[in-house]
Amino acid sequence: MNILQSTIAALLLIASCFSNADWQLNNELSDLSLVTTKATHIAEVHHFKKLSGAAGEQGASVIIDLASIHTNIDIRDQRMGDMLFETAKFPNAAFTAAIDLKAVEGLEVGERLNQNITGTLSLHGASQNLDLGQVTITRLADNRLLVANQRPVLVNAASFNLVAGVEKLRQAAGLPSISNAVPVSFQLVFEKK
Repeated sequence: MNILQSTIAALLLIASCFSNADWQLNNELSDLSLVTTKATHIAEVHHFKKLSGAAGEQGASVIIDLASIHTNIDIRDQRMGDMLFETAKFPNAAFTAAIDLKAVEGLEVGERLNQNITGTLSLHGASQNLDLGQVTITRLADNRLLVANQRPVLVNAASFNLVAGVEKLRQAAGLPSISNAVPVSFQLVFEKK
């Protein structure tokens, strides 16, 4: 089985495990953003427009449509999809983690709790453990949760076979440098079916 087939199989397994989960991610109310740094000192914020996911007894998952990267520059969006993420081969990234669902469901409206979350990020044919640190879970309503990281999570291109893609982007843009490490922040809203 090649990398593409194993990635597709893993995503299908994740989707099947969470298709009957109690909580579904609301894409319209959720945000996953990253900060890139180029030419040593120029930082820019980007985000993904299409997220899906679920949480249940099996844990939680978030699937990122990599082609939905939004940088406010169309040609850069296309280059990141084609050169960096190679979305024709690897259309999605997925994060899965175990959660203490009983503690979450015990929250009253307006209450929040902090959980240390470690899970697995599958991106560009590679899977690595990723420590999100403290994540705050807030019960917004009887049927709505907000899940947000307290501090950005650093994702390194080298851990996910993305260094060559970063170099292609650097060359295409004529830049002296693009950082291989990016801080990622998220605010995810899950709603109970």
